[in-house]
Amino acid sequence: MGKSREIKNRIKAVKNIQRITRTMQMIATSKFAKAQQAATASKPYTRGLFDLVAQLASAAGDIEHPLLTAHDRSGPVLTLVICSDRGLCGPYNAHIIRTALANLKDVEGPVELVGKKGLTPLRFNGIEIDQHHTQFGDTPRYADVEALAERYMAMFGAGEVSAVRIISMKYISAGRQTPDVLRLLPFSSDALEGEQTGPVRPYEFSPDAAELLGSLLPAAVKAVLFQAFNDAVVSEHVARMVAMKAATDNAGKMGKTLKTKFNRARQAQITTELTEIVSGAAALE
Repeated sequence: MGKSREIKNRIKAVKNIQRITRTMQMIATSKFAKAQQAATASKPYTRGLFDLVAQLASAAGDIEHPLLTAHDRSGPVLTLVICSDRGLCGPYNAHIIRTALANLKDVEGPVELVGKKGLTPLRFNGIEIDQHHTQFGDTPRYADVEALAERYMAMFGAGEVSAVRIISMKYISAGRQTPDVLRLLPFSSDALEGEQTGPVRPYEFSPDAAELLGSLLPAAVKAVLFQAFNDAVVSEHVARMVAMKAATDNAGKMGKTLKTKFNRARQAQITTELTEIVSGAAALE
């Protein structure tokens, strides 16, 4: 009797877990739809601005801008690692942390972190976190990202860092997300030309190219950083949606297995009781 009661309690616990994971899956699916819309809506602007800056830099020839070249290429490199604030999203954070550890091994410079889930593993591996950003959450606002980008551009322009790079999850499609290392600064002309998607057109500059790039380059930096945040958020929701779907399915399979065990235990108990009744009746004859 005790064994069947124990199995019955486990079945009840598994059903409760299954309800929770199914609810979390539905929430993640809803958030994913909104985050995907935001990420895909901002990509044409980011890509168009990136292409425009690339073509202007190529057409303008040799021009100097503080965001295009580093003061000291051997100086410290600032690294921003974007993780999630919450868990239960499968290997999402593990992939980012693994990529960050591999890229921080031989590079010196300040390390900044977004998200609570990356704090403990980075510290455990001896990585000192210079600044932990907690203001972004599930829906990063452009104003917050803009302030962060302006601080990075100011540090880079002042020569405090030789480069700024972002380690985050890049959203490619609903079935594919990959950890990515993006160099935000400096914006090199060669790298920009490699990112062009359209034909190069001749330009007549009014005002001059340096002034135009002075306005477009900061906007491009902000747009690329904001796109990285949007990709990270939508990738997190995809990972949580998949993880909760797998957890719900596993809970269902475990529930079926426990029901089979319960039926067998119940059948064995009934058989034992019938044997005892028959044996008692035979003893009275």
